[in-house]
Amino acid sequence: MEASVETTAGTPEGVSRRGFLTRVGAVGGATALYGTMEALGLIASPAHAAEEAGDFVPLGPGDLPAAANGTKVVILGAGTAGLTVAYELGKAGYDCHVLEARSKPGGRAMTIRRGDRLTDTDGVTQVCTFDDGHYYNAGPSRIPSHHLTIDYCRELGVELEPMVNANAQGFYYHENTATVDYGELASTRVTHRQAKADVYGYISELLVAATDQGALDQLLSANDAERLVGLANSLGGLTGGKYVGNNRRGYREPPGAGDQPGTVAGPPPSMSAVLQSQLGTRFAFEFGFDQAMMMWQPVGGMDQISAALASAIGGRRRITYDAPVTGIDNTPDGVRVTYRSNGRTRVLDADYCVVTIPPMVLKSIPSNFSPATKDALAVPVGANSGRMGIQFKRRFWEEDFDIYGGVTHTNLDVSGIYYPSYGYFSRKGVLVGYYSGAYTNLPVAERETRALAQGAKIHGDVYHREFDNSFSVAWPKEPHSLGAWVSWPGGRGAAYQHLLQADGNTYFAGDHLSYYTAWQNGAFLSARKVVSDLHARVAATAS
Repeated sequence: MEASVETTAGTPEGVSRRGFLTRVGAVGGATALYGTMEALGLIASPAHAAEEAGDFVPLGPGDLPAAANGTKVVILGAGTAGLTVAYELGKAGYDCHVLEARSKPGGRAMTIRRGDRLTDTDGVTQVCTFDDGHYYNAGPSRIPSHHLTIDYCRELGVELEPMVNANAQGFYYHENTATVDYGELASTRVTHRQAKADVYGYISELLVAATDQGALDQLLSANDAERLVGLANSLGGLTGGKYVGNNRRGYREPPGAGDQPGTVAGPPPSMSAVLQSQLGTRFAFEFGFDQAMMMWQPVGGMDQISAALASAIGGRRRITYDAPVTGIDNTPDGVRVTYRSNGRTRVLDADYCVVTIPPMVLKSIPSNFSPATKDALAVPVGANSGRMGIQFKRRFWEEDFDIYGGVTHTNLDVSGIYYPSYGYFSRKGVLVGYYSGAYTNLPVAERETRALAQGAKIHGDVYHREFDNSFSVAWPKEPHSLGAWVSWPGGRGAAYQHLLQADGNTYFAGDHLSYYTAWQNGAFLSARKVVSDLHARVAATAS
């Protein structure tokens, strides 16, 4: 009820600002509403919002206008984005409630540990039998130091530990294909340190030769040419301008005491063999802005972040689990959501709704969204990928190969083998046996058989001998995700831009609505945007 009518320049006479904006939103949608609010000077335009408001400013007590006290927001999905929306809005006193189809928070930030159950879209159920204390992250598994995720871990008290994303003792492994011959190094495991020493060494040798022969005279001054030769000698560890191998490759016999200087591993393969192996093309992974060390992970599993968020917003008092949404309808006064819980259909009415359900799932949920929104939701597709955690009876990668964390990169269909960055020196361990979409359509038992066979090509029969059990997640068959992440065919076009706006009283959030798709950072950023947008609207219409 409006106790009085307050008009603002530009609103029809006798109509309150709140009432006028509500009518504009109902007729013209979010675009018209925001355009009107900008014209009335109530919000900054997107072009100037950053310079006027700076970075995201968390809400706090007193930020919710008195006229908007009790504003209810229903949030669909207790993944990173949904929980963050509830957490940030809750700071200002919004009455938030989260509906989650799964039995626990986190969404795709899923950590698999003993007792976890997963039933896929084929109706196949797996139950994890890892030993207590062992786990693997089936979704996001690493946090770069510059991501917003770090700030939330600090704020929420989530303890972090180093995640080893690169390890000189890890392997590269290329197997010949029908179209590519990798030469004498095919089907040979090569440590990262050896591959890098050889590639950098031979490239540096070529630079020195090209400079000495005058091939770069048109590009370099005499002084710069001299500097380049010095750099090449240092980078490649050259001897007389030639690469002949060095201790960067490691040792066949390690140095010892007394008269044991050690024997350097070598000689290196020929330049031609190194180039034909194409192992050097793997190095770029470590140079990526979001892949370069340092990297971090929560102690105890990635789901510790969502657990902390869930606790911070009030736990089960604010979150209903095992509650799949069956309908979403904008109403003249807000939003009505229907969902299933304890075998019954239930209804939750709210002033606003924030949907973080992946569009591949959301598009099949009945709603009265506009045709444009429904068309936009049909555009993105789920990425095909999955991960298998394999528990071994012995941590052979540490004991036999001196590998403590890191990744083995390969062109085999496992794509990579990820060694755990926790539990060092424990008797058993769980590594990620594949990170790939090649296993999605295989039966669960066949995934295990194939992953073990591929891993044995690299590590030998120990991969079979020490095997204990496994658990695999094929994200396109995970019913509440239908994809490992969201992909935008053709790039972020009109559909992406449309979903950045509200449809009536319903907003959309998730990492797919950011430029950090597949990272929790994107979920945090998207959630913050929606919090800012929704609060600006509430503040304007409540005045």
